[in-house]
Amino acid sequence: MLTIGSHLSINKGFEHIGMEAISIDANTFQFFPRSPRGGKAKELDMDDINALKELMNNNSMNIILAHAPYIINLASKSEKTRANAYEIFEDDLRRLDVLPNNMYNFHPGSHVGQGVEKGIELIADSLNSLIRSDMKTTILLETMAGKGTEIGRTFEELRSIIDKVEDNDKLGVCLDTCHVYDAGYDIKNNLYEVIDEFDDVIGLNRLKAIHLNDSKNGLNSHKDRHECIGEGELGLDAIVDIINHPDLKDLPFFLETPNDVEGYKKEIAILRNYYEY
Repeated sequence: MLTIGSHLSINKGFEHIGMEAISIDANTFQFFPRSPRGGKAKELDMDDINALKELMNNNSMNIILAHAPYIINLASKSEKTRANAYEIFEDDLRRLDVLPNNMYNFHPGSHVGQGVEKGIELIADSLNSLIRSDMKTTILLETMAGKGTEIGRTFEELRSIIDKVEDNDKLGVCLDTCHVYDAGYDIKNNLYEVIDEFDDVIGLNRLKAIHLNDSKNGLNSHKDRHECIGEGELGLDAIVDIINHPDLKDLPFFLETPNDVEGYKKEIAILRNYYEY
């Protein structure tokens, strides 16, 4: 079965977002636990969360994905910025513990001139403090396009973070198709080679989710501009190959294309039609 969903807003509550996902034929969804710009999260409503659990159980929805705010930067050279990122991260993990079958995806950060190695060290130091032995949530490092001083543009950079985290059993990777293509991994023409490289460097056991996006820009552009499925430089054929790759097809896919809910519904219908069961 193709596990696919899109990014949806939880402004009206978790039960509502679950019902909205089902209405577009999705069997998973991604959400921000708070504003993507940070700020305080809403108080948890356990009745709403219990309603989501029941809805998930009744509709074969086995996994959901939370996305950290874009503003957090655990690699910043500013101690204040790192402290704010840590506080948000810690609070999100605490809150996510009450949700069923979830993962927490984040952009590793930007070293802002300190150098990649220093940035990786700072990220790993924070993760070593943030990860708890009793934590239910799996933390996902996202592959990045390499814009500016972003960390995570190569599989080796992500591997280095993982290796520096002591309890790294709770770490995985979310592969973003737009990002890896923009970073220079040719998943359009050499998908199998790229996935083999991922396996060699990181290990496919770490790959837990895929952000399924086309790209407005070409290979190695380092731009990070998402496009609707089939309308960008990757194209529909490459996206179809990705969802049917034997090492990828059973993973959850999350659309982050520039769409509204109806647009996501159309993309999901297209991809379900091309999925090889």
